[in-house]
Amino acid sequence: MRPFHLIAALIVLGLEIAVLVRAMLRPHREPAARLAWVILIVVAPIVGAALYLLLGETRLRRRRVGRAIDEHLPRPPADEEAEAKLRSSAHYAPFALARTVNRLEPSGGNSATATSDSNAAIDSMVADVDAAKSTVHVCTYIWLDDTNGLKMKEALIRAAGRGVAVRALADALGSRRFVDSSHWRDMRATGVEARIALPIGNPVRALLRGRLDLRNHRKSLIVDNRIAWCGSQNLADPEFRIKPRFAPWVDLMTRWEGPIARQWQFLFVSDWMAEGGEDLSSCICDSAGERDRPGTIIAQAIGTGPTMPYDAMPSCFAELIHSAREELVVTTPYFVPDEQLLYAFLSAARRGVRTILVFPKRNDSRFVSAASRSYYDDLVEAGAQVHDFRPGLLHAKTMIVDRKIGLIGSANLDRRSFELNFENNILFADEGLAAEIRDLQDRFIAQSDPVTDAEVERFTIVQRLAQNFCGMMSPIL
Repeated sequence: MRPFHLIAALIVLGLEIAVLVRAMLRPHREPAARLAWVILIVVAPIVGAALYLLLGETRLRRRRVGRAIDEHLPRPPADEEAEAKLRSSAHYAPFALARTVNRLEPSGGNSATATSDSNAAIDSMVADVDAAKSTVHVCTYIWLDDTNGLKMKEALIRAAGRGVAVRALADALGSRRFVDSSHWRDMRATGVEARIALPIGNPVRALLRGRLDLRNHRKSLIVDNRIAWCGSQNLADPEFRIKPRFAPWVDLMTRWEGPIARQWQFLFVSDWMAEGGEDLSSCICDSAGERDRPGTIIAQAIGTGPTMPYDAMPSCFAELIHSAREELVVTTPYFVPDEQLLYAFLSAARRGVRTILVFPKRNDSRFVSAASRSYYDDLVEAGAQVHDFRPGLLHAKTMIVDRKIGLIGSANLDRRSFELNFENNILFADEGLAAEIRDLQDRFIAQSDPVTDAEVERFTIVQRLAQNFCGMMSPIL
């Protein structure tokens, strides 16, 4: 071997070893993910090392320092009465863990209603914007120029026109067509302060600065610091014309009034300032509606993302599952759990908790669909009831435990939501709201096919190989 070739080989080997060591030492990664990367780097040295450098690190652009901003933002005041009530209940642990995520306390005095009609939800959101008196803040992952997307655009323009402070955040990738369109320019020209979340710019330079697939997947609307919308609904029609083959998109939104709106505001302000917006701390400190307590629901906001110091979202899901004593019902479009979440589901079913999981029969991601089915055998064997929703893509993300407490928001039960996306959910304790969402879940179940032992056994060897391969690769992709 010529000296030049030897030197080049040694350099490549040194780089591979450096990447391998980095993959093994990277903090906040579960053993399965670390092992998968190590195997890929060893088996396919150049390709594996390159993929790790591109996809293995949750690096954000230096300008987006969301975690640092969170640390210095004020928090809404604690609610001692809500805290005392939760401490005496059997479901206190999930709220205690949620507190460690954003240092937001459970707050009582809230009211909420739920709807699974996407068009009705958008119409109600537009009505709230039309009634706004001081501020309107909206954050979305996907914004389309269809009927519902343009309804919200026009409502925001009307609000800005009558002097309301209107601020809008849209993800650069999920809303790429909208933010590049004349509709976005129209909003900005008429007084709406519109910003792009996690802008991409030059793709090559973006890859060098951080990952392209770290996205703001949050969905929220806050009106006058007293009304908050939470759920899975993007600003789009249920026909979802960019992926009509999987339509309709079936979502679930909740409309909240009360102190929880200020916690929802906290998450929006954090995102807004992280993207270069002005300091909106005063919105969080605004106590104008502090005495307005229209209900009895205890609620707590949870905002997670790749800047978190630990696997916050799956840990919160798992803690809620472990608290179940009688019943656990979950709907999600994307089910690719990590180990702690999978074992939580299995142990719940095995200890006699009625465990029901509802997934879409047709998924817009073939990889996720195959990976999800790789867990069917274990779930069904443990006693969980798995259902495949027929009519369209069930996009609602809900978890109800013992018909008493629940979690609803933007986060899916997959590794993308756990590690790569900024997500927002509300954890709540209230039998009335839990019953309302359970009724909607029962509607989904009634439109689903149960997955039986016989159906799982009918998977061919080729199907099982594909499913298990996708499941095995999920810690990487």
